[in-house]
Amino acid sequence: MLEKLNKTSSTELLATLPNWKHDDVRGAISREFVLTDFAQAFAFMTQIAIQSEKRNHHPEWFNVYNRVTITLTTHDVNGLSQQDIDMAHYADAAFANFHAP
Repeated sequence: MLEKLNKTSSTELLATLPNWKHDDVRGAISREFVLTDFAQAFAFMTQIAIQSEKRNHHPEWFNVYNRVTITLTTHDVNGLSQQDIDMAHYADAAFANFHAP
């Protein structure tokens, strides 16, 4: 069963994601990733999409050319859950495999 992260837990866990911005009002985190070109951005999005399907936890995202913005929230708990933190860590690790400018 998914649980919404409490304030203490979310603060501690978000400290492990320094490149992500926390929107406390919305109960979401987001990060913009800048890649070399559109092909890399699309490959990055594909990698995230495959993992999202496996986890059944899908991001909101926006893409323009070499930029991908990912927003994560858990609608079932109306805020952040451990799934969001785990997916953010996955996205960071996936991004590290690409050569950013």
